[in-house]
Amino acid sequence: MNCKLIKSATTLLALPLLATLSTSALAARPTIIKLTQTPCQFLEVEARDYGFKSTKKADCDAINARTAKDRLSKAKVLKLKPGKYIFRVTNKNVPYSLGFYLRGAGILGRVTLPRVSGGGLYTNVTQDYAITLKPGKYIYSCPLNTTPDYSLVVEG
Repeated sequence: MNCKLIKSATTLLALPLLATLSTSALAARPTIIKLTQTPCQFLEVEARDYGFKSTKKADCDAINARTAKDRLSKAKVLKLKPGKYIFRVTNKNVPYSLGFYLRGAGILGRVTLPRVSGGGLYTNVTQDYAITLKPGKYIYSCPLNTTPDYSLVVEG
């Protein structure tokens, strides 16, 4: 039998299997959500960059005491599907170490939904926070930069 014919037939038979494998491999990859922290806020979800100035956490405590309620009323609610995610968070020009904290909203949500947190996010550094989200309501913030509690909803 012709070797080229056998090789072509083998390749044709293998293509559907390869397509299935590559689709499965892609489905297993987490979705990346990029977030940028500047003093007292996450840029991507707020109506605008307010250009706040901060040299310490207490500065943001004072700023948010005055502005958080109004800013949250205009902030974008992240809406995601259940699944694997990486929250890629960048400290953009905040002159002190930051963190990231994503957790279920409310008392029941904090107990039943997954959470992820971490610190050590120094000036102009990016870190990844991996989580598998289940349906429910979440909040996320930076306790070290004192941002408002932003909303995230996972619908499935």
